[in-house]
Amino acid sequence: MSLSISTHRDLSGLHQKAVLTLAMLAVFVITGCAANKNIEVAAAFNDPADAKLSNSAPAASGQADTAIANDASDISYESTRDSAINDTSQTASTGSTAPTNKIWDPLEPINRVVWDFNYEILDRFLVKPLTKTYVAITPQPIRNGLLNASDNIEEPVNFINNLLQGKAQDSASSAARFAINSTVGILGIFDVASSMGIERKEEDFGEVLGVWGAGTGPYLMLPALGPSDIRSFTGRVVDGYIWPNTVLADPYLIAALAVSVIETRASLLEQEEILERSLDQYLFVRDAYFQRLAFKVSDGAIKQKTEEEIEKEQDDFSDFEDLLNGS
Repeated sequence: MSLSISTHRDLSGLHQKAVLTLAMLAVFVITGCAANKNIEVAAAFNDPADAKLSNSAPAASGQADTAIANDASDISYESTRDSAINDTSQTASTGSTAPTNKIWDPLEPINRVVWDFNYEILDRFLVKPLTKTYVAITPQPIRNGLLNASDNIEEPVNFINNLLQGKAQDSASSAARFAINSTVGILGIFDVASSMGIERKEEDFGEVLGVWGAGTGPYLMLPALGPSDIRSFTGRVVDGYIWPNTVLADPYLIAALAVSVIETRASLLEQEEILERSLDQYLFVRDAYFQRLAFKVSDGAIKQKTEEEIEKEQDDFSDFEDLLNGS
């Protein structure tokens, strides 16, 4: 009798997940994501620092301002200013009213409300204090072990998504890392694979869709989860079906996610000044998010601007400043 009830509950849970995934895929198609091409970094930032992202930290996945972890150390105040007025400056210098920024943000009014909640309330009163406390009382070796175990859970996801992109060698690395760290590394607590020279090849299904030609769809600022888009959110749902996520107990998955979020937030504590200096924090995070997303999908193969393009953009911005000053 109890076995029958348990089986029924399991089937019911799988049915709910299937319905959710189908709904996400339906929204993905309806919004015309496939027609919305991948974001070009040159449209996101008018700054030669565009090509510096190879030194960025891993992408964040659990907090409103976590996209800054990937780009904050490389993006100047001027690039933020340029991003905030990109469309206007192009209109002033060319006389065209056509949008030049390829970022699609039709839900901006709603997204800004969610951003304010995430950053001004959730982060300020919960995530940031919790992160500071965690960093203060937890020894570094324990922090490293918890983060390693959290990352190890994602290796089967990396294996599948690398394979779907035709990256056989990276897929093999992910499989080897999971096998080694789960056994010799004691459930991933110790990253033995890295010491053996087997590097982590992180990929999600959202990146797979991007490589296959699907566009990002509209920008989404999700409560608590932070910056996202239809393609990435769909990928996140699909990744949730890949073993061992399907067999691990919910408390274990929640703990792994919490560790990942807190460690990501900890990496931002010394970089908050860059966000505070931005003219528009919402635009800063949004543009940094799409820049990082384009970098990940292309595996860093982003076209760097020529000196002529950089000089032209600087001239355009100077013309715009003259217009604002009435000269």
